[in-house]
Amino acid sequence: MSFGSECVEALAQRLRELGWITELWVAGSLATGDYVPGVSDLDLVALVAGSLTAERRDVIVATHRELDSGIADGADLGCQYVEAGRLGEHDVSHPTWTHGSIVDRILSGVTRVELARHGYAVLGRPPSEVLPPVTDDNVREAARAEICGYWAWASRRPLMWLSPVIADLGLTSMARGRHALAAGSLLTKSEAIEQTAAPDWLIEQLRARRRGEEVGSPRVRAGWISWRDVRRTATAARRAQTCLRRSA
Repeated sequence: MSFGSECVEALAQRLRELGWITELWVAGSLATGDYVPGVSDLDLVALVAGSLTAERRDVIVATHRELDSGIADGADLGCQYVEAGRLGEHDVSHPTWTHGSIVDRILSGVTRVELARHGYAVLGRPPSEVLPPVTDDNVREAARAEICGYWAWASRRPLMWLSPVIADLGLTSMARGRHALAAGSLLTKSEAIEQTAAPDWLIEQLRARRRGEEVGSPRVRAGWISWRDVRRTATAARRAQTCLRRSA
C-alpha cells in the first residue's frame, strides 16, 4: 500500500466511525494513477447524511488536525464534505479541508468529471452509481467554466503570479483546459506538462518538480509566462463560447 493510500484508509476509518458519512471518494491524481508521493495532493470528496452543523464541522476539523499531525503529515490530505441532498446543486459551497485549514468551496465541474470517469470509493457506493454519466461536452463545459471563472479572475491579479505554485498550476491547468475543450477528456498533470505553452527550459523544470526534485524557476519570468498563457487561453475560450451561442 502506498503512502497516499494509507492516509486515505486512515481517514476512511475515522469517518466510518462517525456514522454520518455515507461515501468517501477518491479524485485527483490518486484516482487517475498519476499520484507522486511528496508532490501530489490527495483530493477526496465525502458525502454527508443530513446537515453539516457547526458541531459536525468542528468534528471534521479535529479529525483532519489529528491525521495531519500523524499519519498524514506532509501528505496534503484534503477532503470536501458535501451534504448528499445538495450534491446536485452546482453553485453551493461546501466545507473543504485543504492545506491545514477549512474553507468553503463549490464542488467544481472538473472534480465532478474526475469522479465520474476515474474516481473510486473507499467508503460507500462508487461515484459512478451516484453521479450522472459524463459526456465529452460535459467535460468541455467544466473546463470552460474553470478557465473563464477562477483562472480569468486570477489573471486580473498580477501579484498572484509571483507565487511559483500558482505559476506552475496555471501552466498545467491551461494545458489541461485546452485539451479538454478540444478532445472532451482530461489530461493528468504529468501529461499536461508535456503540452504546456512554455519554453523548453521551463518545461524541463516543471518535469523535475513533478518528479519531486527541488528545482527553481526565475520567479518573475515564469510567472509572466504563465499569466500570459492564462490570459490567452481564457480569451480564446470566451470567444469560442460566444461563437457557440450565436450558432445555436
